[in-house]
Amino acid sequence: MRAVEDSTGPQCAAGGLRIDAGVDVNRDGVLADQEVTSTQYVCAVAGSAGLGVLVRMRAEPPGANCAQGGSQVLAGIDRNASGTLEDAEVTTSAYVCNGSPGASGSSGRDSLISFAAEPPGAACQYGGQRVLSGLDLDGNGVLGAGEVTSTAYVCSAAPADTRWIDVTGAAIQAESNTGYLANSSARTVITLPAAPSVGDWVKVSGVGTGGWTIAQNAGQRISTLGLPGGLDIRWTTGSTTGSWSSIASSADGARLVAASSSGELYTSTDQGLSWTLRLTGQVWSSVASSSDGLRLVATTNGGSIFVSTDGGDTWANDGSSRAWTSVASSADGMRLTAAAYLGQIWTSADGGASWTARDSNRAWRTVSTSADGRVQVAGTNGGQLFVSTDYGSTWTARASGNFWWAVSASADGKRMYATVDTGTLWRSEDFGSTWEAVDTARDWRGLATSADGRFVVAGTAGGRMYQSTDFGASWRATGNSGHWLGIAISADGLRVIAGNTGAALQSGMRVTSTTLGVAGSLSGEQGDTVQLQYTGGGVFAPIGYVNAGIDFGIQ
Repeated sequence: MRAVEDSTGPQCAAGGLRIDAGVDVNRDGVLADQEVTSTQYVCAVAGSAGLGVLVRMRAEPPGANCAQGGSQVLAGIDRNASGTLEDAEVTTSAYVCNGSPGASGSSGRDSLISFAAEPPGAACQYGGQRVLSGLDLDGNGVLGAGEVTSTAYVCSAAPADTRWIDVTGAAIQAESNTGYLANSSARTVITLPAAPSVGDWVKVSGVGTGGWTIAQNAGQRISTLGLPGGLDIRWTTGSTTGSWSSIASSADGARLVAASSSGELYTSTDQGLSWTLRLTGQVWSSVASSSDGLRLVATTNGGSIFVSTDGGDTWANDGSSRAWTSVASSADGMRLTAAAYLGQIWTSADGGASWTARDSNRAWRTVSTSADGRVQVAGTNGGQLFVSTDYGSTWTARASGNFWWAVSASADGKRMYATVDTGTLWRSEDFGSTWEAVDTARDWRGLATSADGRFVVAGTAGGRMYQSTDFGASWRATGNSGHWLGIAISADGLRVIAGNTGAALQSGMRVTSTTLGVAGSLSGEQGDTVQLQYTGGGVFAPIGYVNAGIDFGIQ
């Protein structure tokens, strides 16, 4: 057997090893070309700049792959830079099988192969693997130095940062797989490669005080997921004004319902671009929506519960007269829970056609439910949070006494959030069994979370809204100052609608990429570094960054 380095070609696009095997007919200890009876290829993987190619061998027992046993040769990219080829990193393999015992010309001698690390040098500029092969002449199962008849090399790719260009001018056209040092007192513009291949990368680092901007070509954009500021919300002010008390959204964020304590109830079917006035003359306290946005429910302070099954075109009310403070709906709109201040919790399993009183009279202020309606959380004014895991039939006191203002639960009910009037934000990650305070004390008001609980938006009275993109672990300000009572969010967390009392509704969209084409860009300052890799379809994705403390500029 012999192992020969195979350059890029039809068998291995990124190069690799050609492993030839056969019987040493002339018994000279060398596998000649005419003695080769089988050939296998162990190929390196393209797009692995800066990562080593590793090869290892393991014994292959007699079986389907090798009738007389042999060796399995494994190869792949050392993606975690551990220096060891792990099973999860193996991308290709080949089998080198032993000959039959007593085969003509070989005396049954086996082919052996061994591997050793190759340091950077003449054979491999950036290091790699040295592959030795030969016949087991002494039959001890170990390839000795005197038995080596062939040596090949599998070399690591060049490190990603081997070529840096110092840029002191105003602009430069970037080349693929190159790093750029923005080294000027004025802003440096680096334009992305116009025709990159999938896997190509560009790295930009701010050295000078002027910072840098990565410009795009037509049809290109940069994904901002994972970058500081990369999931911020861009807000747009609408034209509909009210004293907004509550807002609800369909799962996709297209259908919305918004309630004003001054008497108006509106719906939208175009993500809040336009609004239709549906009802007037009630002091609306809360609204909820099914996932498709067709089943709606609205409560009034001192009046009835109103239900719509056609997206708000028509409404029916239950004729009650209570100080309803909050209402929640399951995803299908059939299981509803409504809270009455200094009254009871009420539940419905038939979309509001009938209601059942639950628990005791308390200063109920807010309620939220999981998508199936089984797990629910409710807050009181000056008391504890209460949790139900049986569709609202029974309730258990949780957390400590606070002036709870709003609660919101993930679709499965595992993650819950709660705001406190002049207190902290609270979070639970175990279906409401235990709670912890997060962020700082503020005059917290409205609250909403995405279906998975990752994206959360909470409002304050007389201040800004705050958002979390990491399941409530950290929070950052967003939007303008206001009195934010009503907040709704789409299931994926990318669309937000918020109501500032006495002002126009605000529509928000999370930033997930730069603007498409030449109008889009990504900017950084001195000390900021980003590496982008082309993933196809005009998209560059960040694969690493260093941020000096200010968010990347996303245009």
